[in-house]
Parts: sequence; C-alpha cells; structure tokens
Amino acid sequence: MTVTFGVALAGMLLIGVLGFLGRRGRTTELSQWAVGNRGFGVLTTWFLQAGEVFTTFTFLGVAGLAFTGGAAATYAVPYMPLAFVGLYFLGPRVWRLGSRHGYVTQADFYEHRYDSGAFGTLVAVTGVVFLLPYLQLQITGLGMIVTLVTGSESSGTLSMVVATGLTVLFVLWSGIRGVAATAYLKDALILLAMVVLAVVIPLHYAGGIGSVFAEIGTSRPEMLRVSGGEYGPVWWFTGMLISTIGSMFLTLPHLWPPLLSAGGPRALRRNYMFLPLYQVVIILPILIGYTGALVLPPGTDGDGVLLTLAAGALPDWVTGVVAVAAASAAMVPAAALCMGMSTLVANNVVRARDHRLSLAVNHGVVVVVAVLALVLGIVRPDLLANLLLLTFSGLAQLAPSFVAALGERPWLSARSAMSGLLAGELVVVWLTFADVATGDVNVGLFGLAVNIAVAATAEFLRRARSRNEGIPATSVERPQPARK
Repeated sequence: MTVTFGVALAGMLLIGVLGFLGRRGRTTELSQWAVGNRGFGVLTTWFLQAGEVFTTFTFLGVAGLAFTGGAAATYAVPYMPLAFVGLYFLGPRVWRLGSRHGYVTQADFYEHRYDSGAFGTLVAVTGVVFLLPYLQLQITGLGMIVTLVTGSESSGTLSMVVATGLTVLFVLWSGIRGVAATAYLKDALILLAMVVLAVVIPLHYAGGIGSVFAEIGTSRPEMLRVSGGEYGPVWWFTGMLISTIGSMFLTLPHLWPPLLSAGGPRALRRNYMFLPLYQVVIILPILIGYTGALVLPPGTDGDGVLLTLAAGALPDWVTGVVAVAAASAAMVPAAALCMGMSTLVANNVVRARDHRLSLAVNHGVVVVVAVLALVLGIVRPDLLANLLLLTFSGLAQLAPSFVAALGERPWLSARSAMSGLLAGELVVVWLTFADVATGDVNVGLFGLAVNIAVAATAEFLRRARSRNEGIPATSVERPQPARK
C-alpha cells in the first residue's frame, strides 16, 4: 500500500465516522430522517446548500474543460450565483409551503400544489431516472481520482467499494444529519486543497500564476476567450442558462432536503446572500487547467489534469490529502443523491402508510441505487454516459410547472403541466439520442420551448372548453393539504 493510498483510505474512513456521529437520537419516521426537525441553523444550512458547488466536477471536470476549451470553462462560474439570487426570493416561499404542509420531497410540492398524486409520482420517477447517472458519476469519479494519484487501477476500484459502503452506512444511520456532519469536513478540505493547488502547481511548473497567463497569452491566446469550435459562445451561454434554470427553480431533487430542513426563511436568505461568493473557488481549478495546457502533451485526458499535476508537484502524503478532499467531493454529494432518490420512491411511488414500512422502503432504495451505481461504475463506466447528458437538460423540464405553482393558485391544471413536462422530456431525449444538430444550443432549451408551448396550449383549450360548458374558468382548484 502506497503512502498516498493509505492517506486517502484513512480519510474516507474519517468521513464515514463523522457521518455516523451526525445522528441525533432514534429516527422513527421518514420526515425526521430526510429533513431533520426543520430546524437547522444558518451554518449547517450553509454547508448543506454549498455542497452542490463542490462535487467531483470541481476536481475532474472544471480543470479538464479549461485544459481543452480554455475560457469556455468559465460557464461554471456564474450560474450558481445567478441561481442563488433567484432563490433569495423563491426559497423562503418554498420553505413556508413545505413547513405548513409537511413536504419531505420535491414531488410533494408538485403533488400538493396541483392536487394530483399522479403528478407527484411522475415527478418522483423523473427525478430517480435522471439522478442515477449523476450518482454513478460521483462514484466513478472517485475511483478515477484514486487511480490517478496512486497509479493503481485496483486501488481505484477498492476505493469505490469502500467509499460507497461507508456512504450507504452513514446515510442509513444518520440521514440528513450525517450528510451535514460530513459537509463541514468536505468543504474545509476542498477549500484548503484548491488554494494550495492553485498556488503550488503554477509555481512548480511555470513559475507562478502570472507566468502561466503570460505564456498562454503569447503561445495560445485563443484559450483566453470563448471563441469558435466545440466550446463556442452559443455553447457557453446556453449551457450556463440551462444550469441556472435547473438550480434556481430547484429541478434537482437532492436540492430540496437542505432547503426544507432549514430553521426558517431567515437562515435561507442569509445563505443566499453570501453563497455566491463560494463559487469564486471554481476559478482555482480553471487556473490549474491552464497550467496543464502549457506542460502536458496534447491528447492528455482532460479529466485527469488536476490530479496528474498534483501528483507531480506534491509529496505523497500531501497528494493523499488532496485525494481525501476529492473523495469527500464524491461521497457527500453521493449521500445527498441517495437520499433524494430514496425519499422520492418511498414517499411518492410506493406510498407506504405505516411509518416503519416507509422508512424500511426508503432504506432499501438507498442500498439498491448505491449498489447499482457502483456496479455500473466498475463494470460499465460508460454505460450511462449518454443518459448523463440528460441529467440537467431533462430535470430542467420541471421548471415551468414549478414556476406556475408558486402563486396563490397554480396557473396550470395538473393535466396541462404534465402534458408540457412529458413533451419537453421527449424532445430532450430525442435530440440527445438521435444526435440531431442543434447548433451548439443546449437541448434542454428546445425541450423547455416545447414544454411551455404544449402546457400553455393545453391550458388554453381546457379553459375554453370549461367556458363553453359553463364551468368557471379559474378552474384550477385550490390545493388541498399535503400528506404529513
């Protein structure tokens, strides 16, 4: 066992232990496990909500995109701050509805606001389908991280198994409190690792950050602007836009438990004021990607740029600490993803009335989705590659019905909203798998255009028919109280 792998393995065990220690008392029902007592303070809410900023994408994707596409990687910087600005106004509204009506999942919101169990089930199934590849990405990314820093593929596979097992165990034991406990360590490690790497790597390979940009400006000036090619301005803008829509309108199911578990609107608003500053850290792996463009040969795997450079510039034990930070960026989001999917199935698909049975179903789903993602990550790491492209574009199709349900009464009926959602999803799937040329425009935007058009048309026809039949056209009934 190498020093690097030993440190990485010890760090994963520490993350698991912290997750176990997060538990507070016995959990007797799903709502306690998923959203605590809806009483988390500002600091805990901060780390739970900041978790979406730092994932394996921070260590693998951002630096790799800067390495291959230069300034195109900056699309990842503005979308979360823009989303937090919108959530400053939308988040408290969702929290009040959730607190009043007992929401536990994203699908509870749709089911309650549209007074439709079928809509709640559709949203739940949609969330599980589109989140599974995102979960596999975290687990596969963790294996790649350890393989890169140790040079051993077997170490990467072992790390995937150990990390997945630890994540499942602490999620089952502690629920959202375990995720919160590990989020503290995760963000501290990532901030420290990114600052160190952003200073040491440019200094070691090129003489400093200033020298990196001076040489890039001389030898490869095209990397300093978003120009044509594979990652052009249209790709940059539409990718940033669909990511903003998805985050601002809470289309990803695992974003809901951190919001619903907050102590109140004040905690949320304070976080949304300062969370945009967190996204500045994404600039650091971009700097590392530029360094890689100067010193690594063409054809190098972009996903491995950051960790390849780190292994060449740091002592083994420090590289191990970086691997721990990267592993935490996989384990903690993976825990949140498992929770998001399992609660959707237990609460909105199976719908067990007994609290114990509901909790048992939930725990079973945690194990199933984690093991499935692990097996696919080991046996067929590329199996869900195409589906991964649908994660954000597909889930963004929930945005129109979310916005339509924020008022005193929904603007759409359940059938109209569901028609738009299904139409949008079909367009996204078709454009992705049929490999239709879209001129670099994100396919999610085409889906949203069809989604809105179909929902609006269906609602117009429904109201016209109601008027002809003498039924009041306000017609969308006031939502009934949700199940608690």
